[in-house]
Formats: sequence, structure tokens, C-alpha cells
Amino acid sequence: MTYHSLFTSESVTEGHPDKICDQISDAILDDLLRQDPASRVAVETFVTAGVVVVGGEVTTKGFVDVQAVARSVLKDIGYTDPEYGIDYEDAGVLVSLHEQSQDIARGLGRNRRQQGAGDQGLMFGYACRETPELMPLPIMLAHHLAHRLAEVRKSGRIAYLRPDGKTQVAVEYQSGQPVRLANVIIAAQHDPHVSRARLQADIVDRVVKPICGKLIDARTKLYLNATGRFVKGGPEADTGLTGRKIIVDTYGGRGRHGGGCFSGKDPSKVDRSGGYVARYIAKNLVAAGLAEECEVQLAYVIGQPEPSSLSVNTFGSSTLSSSQLVKIIYHHFPLRPADIISHLKLRRPIYRATSVYGHFGRQEPGFTWEKIDMARKLKKYLK
Repeated sequence: MTYHSLFTSESVTEGHPDKICDQISDAILDDLLRQDPASRVAVETFVTAGVVVVGGEVTTKGFVDVQAVARSVLKDIGYTDPEYGIDYEDAGVLVSLHEQSQDIARGLGRNRRQQGAGDQGLMFGYACRETPELMPLPIMLAHHLAHRLAEVRKSGRIAYLRPDGKTQVAVEYQSGQPVRLANVIIAAQHDPHVSRARLQADIVDRVVKPICGKLIDARTKLYLNATGRFVKGGPEADTGLTGRKIIVDTYGGRGRHGGGCFSGKDPSKVDRSGGYVARYIAKNLVAAGLAEECEVQLAYVIGQPEPSSLSVNTFGSSTLSSSQLVKIIYHHFPLRPADIISHLKLRRPIYRATSVYGHFGRQEPGFTWEKIDMARKLKKYLK
């Protein structure tokens, strides 16, 4: 038997229980930022059969109708039928919000330049040349498949699909380069009357082939609803919680993760703003040709404006040393929380869009961390 190097990443649809929670949390954040861009928000959501629970800390001049926001998100996703175990009209919505701790706020209340980090923590950003988005191929394919499941459901092209679903792809690598798809795994929630044969044929023709294209060959294995049935799904089958899909949100397991989630947090929380600027730095270094692959780590101390550490790993793909790249980053990129927020324009209501199908690799309005506007300036360092 011949063995090959395979790398796997997964994604989930917007109807997955954990992603319901991320979307509700970020929709609440957006609502408050529209009213008060200085809002301090740390909101988490929990869902189970028929129930949504929202809790956290909020300091704002605005007001959010949490019930209305949660129901609107459920409706947008497609939870419109009581048979799904939760629906936007009848779900119970429980809310427990209180003000941000003054002990935390002390480190944030200085002048803009000296605004400290909202918490301690470490964040990673990553970029590589595998795709036009400068993202790893496995996670991009998994996201595109998950998004396609939602598209064909909402458009009626596969009308019997329900909101919940998961995707997973394994890519074969040779000499460090992706060459083919080893397997594709899809679990798509569906109405009870649909035969497995029909579902598999529709998923292959309308989801897998349009997305995966030439990467599929005769040896690619397809696992479609491998248990044979996926009728009960969503919060009725599995509880959901904000921030439980951090690998789906980032790089699909390529590149490391600091452990903090993004959703429901305003940008004073460096889990979010630090993670975004780390991606921005890594992407611009790769786009400029200073590395073929790049991982950036940042770390912060609560209440302090300067990062407590910065490191760069190019996995041997750069002619510049790590110390040279660190010096370049300090010279060209914003690293203080206030500067990051200003440079990337993070005080806007842009976060609901980030909460599903990945925070990176997408050219969406407001995704300023995906710009490569610094690459031209960095090219002068090419050897």
C-alpha cells in the first residue's frame, strides 16, 4: 500500500447549533455598535431544544432587544418550522446581561493611544499560497461546501434540506503542495421522506461537483450522510454554545490557535482584534513575497497597550530571518489595541457576517483584515 500525506479540515452550516449561537452573539454586538460604537460587549449564547439563553457583560449607551435579535437570526437561518425542534416564533429566549466589571474597564479607560488590552491572551494569524485567498485549501473547500448546502436549501434547488449540516475534506499533499481530494464528508439534515439515494445524488451533483471540481478523481471517496439518516438536527439534537468552533472560524487546524473565540466580543477584546491583525500581518507578508507561508503570534497583558510578545514563523520559506521580520512588523503594522481598532475600522457593525463560514479568506464588506494594502510597501525588503 502507498501512503500519502493527507490534511483534513471541517466546516459547519449556519444552522449548526454552535453557529446559531455565534450568529446571535455577533448580531447583538452589531446592534449595539450601530447605536454606540464605543460599546463594550462580551455576550455568549446557549441553545438547546426550544430554548435560547443569552448572557454576558455589556456597557453601552444603546439598547438591544435580545429577544427580537435572537428570533430574527433563527428566522434568517431557516428555523421556521416547529418540527425542527426550535423555531423563531415559539422559542423561549432567556436573557441575563450585566455591566462590564469596573476592574476590567480600568485598563480600557485611558486616552486613545494608551488604551490597554481588554484581557490577557495569545493570538495567531496565518497565511499561505495554496489558494488565491492565501488560505489553506482544506478549510476553504470545507467552507465553500457548507455555504453551498445553505444556498441550495434556501434557493429551493434541494428543498428538502434542513438547516443543520457539516462538511469535511481531506486533501492529499505531495512535496508540500495540494494535488487532489482524498475524501469529502458531508452530513446534511433533511426531511424524513427523502431516500438516501436521492439525497446522495443531489448532494454530489449540486454541492460537491460545483465546489470541488478538478480536485476530484476516481480515487476520491465520498461519504454522504454516512449513518444513512439525519432528520433530527439543530438544537433539538445537540446543544450549541458561542465560541465552540474556533478551528472552523480560523484556519481549519493549519496554523496554531491561541484558544480564545471571536464571536460576541467587541474589538477591545484582543482575542478578536489581535487575531484579526495577526491574519492581516501574515497575509500581507505572504502577498508581498516575503514568505510562502507565515504564522504570526501576538500576546497581550490586560490593561497594557503594547504586545507582551511577537513572533514570526515562516517555516523556512523566507530569505529574511525571524528577527528581521519582527522588526518590519513593528515598523509597518498597528499593534496597540487602539491602533488596531482604528486601522482596521473595527468599531463598525460588521460582525454578524463573520460568524459563519470563517473569519478569514473572504472578500466581504468590512473584512479589512483581508486587505493586502501593505504588500506594496513591504516589497522593498525582498532580497
